[in-house]
Amino acid sequence: MTAYEPTGAQDAADAGHDVVYDAVVLAGGGARRLGGVDKPGVRVGGRPLLDRVLAACADARTTVVVAEPRPTARPVTWAREEPPGGGPLAALDAGLRHITADHVVVLSADLPFLDEGTVRRLLTALRSGGADGALLTDADGRDQPLVAAYRAPVLRRELAALSRGDDGLTGLPLRRLTGALGLTRVPDPVASFDCDTWDDIATARARIREHGHVLDEWISAVKDELGLDLDVDTKLLLDLARDAAHGVARPAAPLTTFLVGYAAAQAKGGQGGPEAVAEASRKAAALALRWAEEAAAAQPDAAPDATPDSRPDAG
Repeated sequence: MTAYEPTGAQDAADAGHDVVYDAVVLAGGGARRLGGVDKPGVRVGGRPLLDRVLAACADARTTVVVAEPRPTARPVTWAREEPPGGGPLAALDAGLRHITADHVVVLSADLPFLDEGTVRRLLTALRSGGADGALLTDADGRDQPLVAAYRAPVLRRELAALSRGDDGLTGLPLRRLTGALGLTRVPDPVASFDCDTWDDIATARARIREHGHVLDEWISAVKDELGLDLDVDTKLLLDLARDAAHGVARPAAPLTTFLVGYAAAQAKGGQGGPEAVAEASRKAAALALRWAEEAAAAQPDAAPDATPDSRPDAG
């Protein structure tokens, strides 16, 4: 069974928010095309590839990473296939042993542009049909089975059948599993982009610095670095910074936005959130506007009917 879903549909992502799921991230492998480097630890936009993938599935009930343990931006459950290096099916089987949800998102650890919206679209595509899984396809239309959502009981059943061979699951390719499944395909050439070579890494690093991406990438990186789980209206803060810079002085822009963040954190007994940021921004923007109005009123041609003895500071 094959079906196709439109790319980037926000309503589909929204519909997936009520799906309970677990995530299995495969972060092992030898990275031979990268010279054996620790690929999940390679940084794109200042963040390890693994942490970027973990951010995309941050609302999973349980997240299992199949690899040797390492520091990560958020807590995860660690698992390892036996023997280590046994291949993707052995790694997937090891990860599935630690989850209980009926829906599981299976991801590789080298997806720099995966985001939460794409994960939710996959879950929506899976739930809305009778398929065994929903996976992304890349720019060339190729299936990407390690950017997918599956029905966990089906995966366990098929893996159990495959494991009855002499060598179990060791060394078996992914197509031995996916070939037996009914799959829904979701085209997405960006989110499916993976980093197999140094050229891929260079492409990813260049793309996030493009004008249309750099701000969102930077905000995501800062929140990840600071351990913040807060979505705010970026445009609101940029407008505030502009008003402070124009109405007061250029250095007022970063200092004002810092103070707004501090005030929001102090609001409601330390329980500030997006609403607290918006309220503090509104107050600061109104203050900057008053400063700008006073500066304009102080110009000689701003009040042509004023006389020296009619100004408040006259005398």
